[in-house]
Amino acid sequence: MRLSLIGAFLALATLPALAQAPDGTPTRIRGTVEKLEGQTLVVKTQAGQEVPVALAPNFAISGVEKRSLSDIKPGDSIASTSVRGPDGKLRALEVHFLPPGAGEGQFAWDLAPDSLMTNATVAGVAAASQGQVLRVTYKGQEAEITVPPDAPVVAFVPGDPSLVKPGAAVFIFGQRKPDGSVSASRVTLEKNGVRPPM
Repeated sequence: MRLSLIGAFLALATLPALAQAPDGTPTRIRGTVEKLEGQTLVVKTQAGQEVPVALAPNFAISGVEKRSLSDIKPGDSIASTSVRGPDGKLRALEVHFLPPGAGEGQFAWDLAPDSLMTNATVAGVAAASQGQVLRVTYKGQEAEITVPPDAPVVAFVPGDPSLVKPGAAVFIFGQRKPDGSVSASRVTLEKNGVRPPM
């Protein structure tokens, strides 16, 4: 189970690599659990649609646990969904911790219009009038991300089947096949009231 969870964390951390998968188009599903029938998880999306997701026989489960801005230190591996403000600066919608050695990069994301996901190493943390500014590095590049006080900060934690219950918030990075069906080998679920913010 531990190896499966490590695999889940690394898979979430290396989403650009997953985009190369040959067995379908990468797709992200956010919503709440409707039901689990055998190996099929039915998710009610934020748009109100019910999407059946075929889970791998040994699918991995992770939860998320609340952290705070003060927990973020130089050297940490983090990922952040952000949008550019009118001044062109990145403003975080959420931040989540990644395991050391996770894949780095910055790429388009779909949490909000024109949002970006940045997987990076924290080089510095500075106070700002609107929260904190993270100076991060990835693939030889550098960026600054302002994290407002109300932005969720979470870390992945081990999960178990008890988290798969109706109404629980869920985030899935899966594969959509040509026939429209969706499959996944891992799910990230709400735990103790903390919802996946990514």
